[in-house]
Amino acid sequence: MKVLMVNGSPNEQGNTFTALHEMEKVFMEEGIETEILHIGKKDIRGCIGCRKCSEKGRCIFEDAVNEAAEKFEECDGLVVGSPVYYASANATLIAFLTRLFYSTPFDKTMKVGAAVAAARRGGLTATYDELNKFFAISGMPIASGQYWNGIHGAVPGEASQDIEGLQMMRTLARNMAFLIKSIALGKERYKIPEKEVFARMNFIH
Repeated sequence: MKVLMVNGSPNEQGNTFTALHEMEKVFMEEGIETEILHIGKKDIRGCIGCRKCSEKGRCIFEDAVNEAAEKFEECDGLVVGSPVYYASANATLIAFLTRLFYSTPFDKTMKVGAAVAAARRGGLTATYDELNKFFAISGMPIASGQYWNGIHGAVPGEASQDIEGLQMMRTLARNMAFLIKSIALGKERYKIPEKEVFARMNFIH
């Protein structure tokens, strides 16, 4: 079993990483392999809605999105971590996620998703909500912990002093590990829920 972790912070060793690393330690204890992708400083453009991915099976822009696509397909769970900028996630991360989710043709149903936000003070819940929407639209169960998944710190490394925040990350990781293992057992016995043909409408016809 494997969890892919995406660090959306341009500071690879900052407070977002502190949160992800705390989760990573629990996953190791649970026998779950992890990999952290640092995309916060990469040059990632936004989606242009060209829909070429539906023909090619991948995004037309060759960057970190296509590099991550195979890892995403193979993983059992996805953790997305972001610093908070103006009550929202890092724009580079949102561009990455929008294209990653939109361009990948594989079924994401029952991959477990978890969102984590790091902030000096406010905007955590807005960012948390923003990131969770990627999972919800894809049929991915969303792992939760003991609160809204956030950690506080201003300068890099300060989040290591947020005792409650670190506990939140450990609780989230344990719950996510349980979900991943439970879903694996459920797939063996009950299979993935049958899907209806998507009834796409634009509210006019």
